[in-house]
Amino acid sequence: MFLHLGGDVVVPKKDIIAILDHRTKVSPATREFLEISKDEGFIKRISNNDKDKSYVVTTKEIYISPISCITLRKRSDTFQEE
Repeated sequence: MFLHLGGDVVVPKKDIIAILDHRTKVSPATREFLEISKDEGFIKRISNNDKDKSYVVTTKEIYISPISCITLRKRSDTFQEE
């Protein structure tokens, strides 16, 4: 199954490692992780700068999504994998 992250971005659910709230970037460890990921080119922005609501960490990239982590969680639970 797939999960729609916003915009035109859809990723396989099996590739998702974590869905983080945008407020977690306050943590020094998370901030460092995101800065290194940005420097390495792994960050893909789906939203405008003022609409960031969640970070979706996948096996290949990190997406900055305009959709809240709660909504993404509900979407992922809508269709249970068999």
